[in-house]
Amino acid sequence: MLSDLPLRKIIHVDMDAFYASVEELDNPSLKGKPLAVGGNEIRGVVSAANYEARKYGVRSAMSGFLAKRNCPNLTFVKPRYQRYKEISQKIRAIFFDYTDLVEPLSLDEAYLDVTTNKKGNPSASLIAKEIRQRIFDEIGLAASAGISINKFIAKVASDYNKPNGQKTVNPEEVIQFLEDLEIRKFYGVGKVTTQKMYALGIFTGKDLKSKSKEFLETNFGKSGSYYYQVVRGIHTSEVKPHRIPKSLGAERTFSENLSSEIFMLERLDSIATEIEKRLSKAKIAGKTITLKIKYSDFSLQTRSKTLPYFISKKDLILETAKELLYQEKLENSVRLLGISLANLNTENKKKTVKKTIDIQLRFDF
Repeated sequence: MLSDLPLRKIIHVDMDAFYASVEELDNPSLKGKPLAVGGNEIRGVVSAANYEARKYGVRSAMSGFLAKRNCPNLTFVKPRYQRYKEISQKIRAIFFDYTDLVEPLSLDEAYLDVTTNKKGNPSASLIAKEIRQRIFDEIGLAASAGISINKFIAKVASDYNKPNGQKTVNPEEVIQFLEDLEIRKFYGVGKVTTQKMYALGIFTGKDLKSKSKEFLETNFGKSGSYYYQVVRGIHTSEVKPHRIPKSLGAERTFSENLSSEIFMLERLDSIATEIEKRLSKAKIAGKTITLKIKYSDFSLQTRSKTLPYFISKKDLILETAKELLYQEKLENSVRLLGISLANLNTENKKKTVKKTIDIQLRFDF
């Protein structure tokens, strides 16, 4: 029962078309035009697209060729990640004016727990509105927000009134909101799972709620228990300011397809150097090395190996990546290579923010 749970006031802030919006901010001549960040019509993949481009079906992870075919007037710009990081830090500084319980998910979105906050404002909705206004006034970018009793519902709600809007789901509205929600809009339900849900007659939250826990676990494994809980408004995950990474990696997309392992080794050397820098900065190491290979036909292959010890140095990373590269014959010429480390030595570094919240089911949102 929701009334038995510790209810929190959670805000999920999501920047609107962040990368593309930063490019428009720095170059106003791009405003109003279909814009894609990353790649081009010949090579590469779209990292982000503004709303004008999305009207033509341009989406992130789409090939530049297909994006240009869908939208002939599309303008491509190269990503500037350092600039996006700089802007992201300014946005987070605004968040911290309201609460120290900020959990970034990426450069452009974060959870905030404002159950108790630095402003002493009892209304999470008004806090969200004020934060969005400050981001616009001080930085020049638009943001959307979702506000509710837990992270799951806040995340779903932030998509409702995009762009430049917000939605609050009050405690007494949670159950009806979830029952009416289209299953494809449930956070954590991707395209493949959506189709499987449809095949089982599950189209809305109400349909999902009608299924037993045993049924959902039989058909969706461990995720079945998650679906059973969230559709009832149960999601107890706290906002964690110190998120511990589960993996760390880097990858490169090449201007020309590579068919020789010799040239690939040169690229892997560069990637391994980058990973060593990141591991050193984060003061972590890993045991499981994964080599990611994307072929010229866009098919993807991964090869992994787990070592009996933690590594963080370039030479050992590169040595293992080489072994994985030669593990089996390549299927085609290669357009992208990536290396990642998982099984990190962060288990004993986890920090949990413990809070005791004594609040009633109905309180000011």
